Amino acid sequence: MTADLTERAGGVLLHPTSLPGPHGCGDLGPQAHTFARWLHDAGQRYWQMLPVGPLGYGNSPYSALSAFAGNPLFISLERLVEEGLLPRGALSQAPRFPAGRTDYAAARAFRGQCLRTAFAAFGKRTSDHPSFEIFRAQSAFWLEDFALYSAIKSARRELPWTAWEADLRARDPAALDRARQALRAEIEQQRFEQYLFVRHWQALRDESAMLGVRLIGDLPIFVAHDSADVWAHRELFFLDPQGQPTVIAGVPPDYFSKTGQRWGNPLYRWDEATLQWWLQRFAAMLARFDAVRLDHFIGFTRYWEIPAEEPTAQNGRWRPGPGARLFEKLGPLPLIAEDLGAVTPEVTALRDQFGFPGIKLLQFAFGTDPQAPTFLPYHYDRNAVAYTGTHDNDTTSGWFWKLGAEERAAALAYLGSAGREIHWEMLRAVWASVANLAIAPVQDLLGLGSEARMNTPGTAQDNWEWRLESLPGAAVQQRLRDLTSTYGRSAR
Repeated sequence: MTADLTERAGGVLLHPTSLPGPHGCGDLGPQAHTFARWLHDAGQRYWQMLPVGPLGYGNSPYSALSAFAGNPLFISLERLVEEGLLPRGALSQAPRFPAGRTDYAAARAFRGQCLRTAFAAFGKRTSDHPSFEIFRAQSAFWLEDFALYSAIKSARRELPWTAWEADLRARDPAALDRARQALRAEIEQQRFEQYLFVRHWQALRDESAMLGVRLIGDLPIFVAHDSADVWAHRELFFLDPQGQPTVIAGVPPDYFSKTGQRWGNPLYRWDEATLQWWLQRFAAMLARFDAVRLDHFIGFTRYWEIPAEEPTAQNGRWRPGPGARLFEKLGPLPLIAEDLGAVTPEVTALRDQFGFPGIKLLQFAFGTDPQAPTFLPYHYDRNAVAYTGTHDNDTTSGWFWKLGAEERAAALAYLGSAGREIHWEMLRAVWASVANLAIAPVQDLLGLGSEARMNTPGTAQDNWEWRLESLPGAAVQQRLRDLTSTYGRSAR
């Protein structure tokens, strides 16, 4: 179901890991399907998520081990029981997981055991094998490299590929053949897990489509250095003979940071081979989602190149991105440009050339940032996606009570609010705006404080772990439905 981003609509941002459930991590099981129905009954037409790839460094969805694979943590254990791949008593043996947080290590351990049990059961029956073989053939262009990479990485205690033996780092054909033989069971396990992910994902997407709820994905512009993509396609990146980046991504010093941000991702060569890889990446994303948010859109016009040996982002230089070359090859697609940051006229021109909606963030309207006035709703365009906040912001309630007195007074005056329900006042301002699409993180529907923040950029601890203990109730649903109807965002 292709999204029409020119329609007036509303939606909610909730990553699947944050769904409630008994097995340590939200997934694509019953709670995901219940939430899709909750959105429909609340009058919402969009469910936005963060990247859904297999997690790498720091459990960040923006540092995935693959740009194409799915996160095995999302596989529904309940569905595996229904499908006869897990015995009914298997889930009763689950450890006690903490409420309201994702314990990734414990969730991986328990779910990994369940997936290996399911794989053993799968091998004893043949009814699903034809569909598995079809999946393998259709996904071979990324699946085979990812499965081999994952198997080698697991056998080497999760060491990054640059710490493997030289012949495996360099993908020597003979060394790869030996690894395929030695690790064939683990490689098949990895293929099987991706097959399950796709099956369970498609079940959720099919029900969401039936309900009229469209899924918005998130596509990071850069990929993790320790990923199947960089290992398998070294020619697409600026790497030295040992596979280490020679230049890396980041952003220069600005209003928020005197030394800039040194992200560390390898940089693309942006030659014809890179563009073809990106076309495959877009095709895979739009086979999974109805619309896609392009993270760090400004990097498609120009990006900050930092010599890898530099300890900060200060000593870098601007380099040209692919610009219109890439998007002309793509053709018209439902893409959202995350155009926050150092927006230049070239960024705006590229966005507008292809009709991509930009992003408006209401929290940014009240502060000392020189761009703050542009985030006030009376400056919004129709072709925009407006948010109260995003995964990188504090929750609206947490943000508001940390404002200085002058900034807080300005926000209250603009919103006409006494501050008792600042999250609903912010929601109202976004939903009332002319922006075609209005989206709020689920935390803001509930008025949660900073304890529910998803991510604090520049920190490495306590991120990506927040979870709902239960889905929002009927009162919140009714209030959101009424707000959506009042401001003409309900499904026709």
